Amino acid sequence: MVDERAAQRHASRDHRIAHRVGELTAQLVDASGAPLADREVEVTQTRHAFGFGSTGFELIPHANGEEDASALAEDWLGVFDTATLPFYRGDFEPERGVTRTATIRAAAHWFADRGVRLKGHPLVWHTVKSRWMDELPLDEVKDLVQSRIRREIDDFRGLIGSWDVVNEAVIMPVFENEPDGVPNAISRLARERGRIPLIRDAFAEARAADPDAVLLINDFDLSSAYECLIEGLLEAGVTIDAIGLQTHMHQGYWGEETMLAMVDRFARYGLPLHLTENTLLSGELMPADIVDLNDYQPESWPSTPEGEARQADELVRHYRSLVEHPSVQSITYWGITDKGAWLGAPGGLLRADGSRKPAYDALRQLVRGEWWLSPTRMRTDHDGRVRVSGFLGDYRVTAGAASAAFMIGRAGSDALLAPLVVA
Repeated sequence: MVDERAAQRHASRDHRIAHRVGELTAQLVDASGAPLADREVEVTQTRHAFGFGSTGFELIPHANGEEDASALAEDWLGVFDTATLPFYRGDFEPERGVTRTATIRAAAHWFADRGVRLKGHPLVWHTVKSRWMDELPLDEVKDLVQSRIRREIDDFRGLIGSWDVVNEAVIMPVFENEPDGVPNAISRLARERGRIPLIRDAFAEARAADPDAVLLINDFDLSSAYECLIEGLLEAGVTIDAIGLQTHMHQGYWGEETMLAMVDRFARYGLPLHLTENTLLSGELMPADIVDLNDYQPESWPSTPEGEARQADELVRHYRSLVEHPSVQSITYWGITDKGAWLGAPGGLLRADGSRKPAYDALRQLVRGEWWLSPTRMRTDHDGRVRVSGFLGDYRVTAGAASAAFMIGRAGSDALLAPLVVA
């Protein structure tokens, strides 16, 4: 017997994600141009157009051959298709001219070889600072900021296609939480020369270095202050490709209503939205009175069975609601594992020992299950045509030992593709 209520819920959900699904007809031909008529073929999805991402930090040693993290790599690739790699200047260039370029480049190649899209984070930020810059004159600081942007984008062009150009600029001019008591150079530059000129110059340098790159501004302050900054940048003629929104929910899931109200506020600018840093805990929540999340780092912060059940439920709700919103183009979960997690919080999808939490399986079931076309057998008609419906993204069709790649790039029904050579 059919559960009519379940069917109605499914149909309603399908309607809410219609902008993520497309259908097309492909004519398959061999190398000579002859149609592959009445042939059994297999069609499978290889990547989403939507960015399902996570940090790639944890796999940098593995990619460089410094440790064997094969199980972690398998779990990472089992869900995600977009990796964020670290370019925090204090870590990337702890001494002037001494960089981690080779190490991060090896990791970028490792991910790219496996079909993973890459983003660099961040090019300009006042935190995780290079202390050697702090005492320099502002003119020299400005030149170093610009040359750093040009150097990194040039070195990684063709590998990294997206950059958080400026990170957390709302608080940048007034940031004073310096562990060594020395004001950081970036905050001084933003305060004395102005945030908008700093950001404008940074975006212009990045655009010149790679006109095809996707350039983001990114922030955790999702108040009206961020809206005012974005409006000021747009009025100043700064071309922003996407708006980055951080949602580290260490104090509890915001809920769909609050989250979508926030997303709607930033969607009004007509720019793609990337949920760049997302965290949901599987243990005790951070007290609600903590203002700066960095101020709460207990000695022990374990994952618990009750917390893991809550995390899995909230993660599914979070992803469903954001995928249903047409302005959202990417969600990056901030760390797949509890091992080495930010603030020591149990926010990963894997426990510190590498075992999977329920949230991992729940997210995988969505990304590589419900929202994915698994290998599917089809038969072409007498003209070699086959009709494919699925989530927007990259696909591959295989006939015997031959195959060809294609894309479902637009929602709805497309016209007939140009003949697809399967060879």
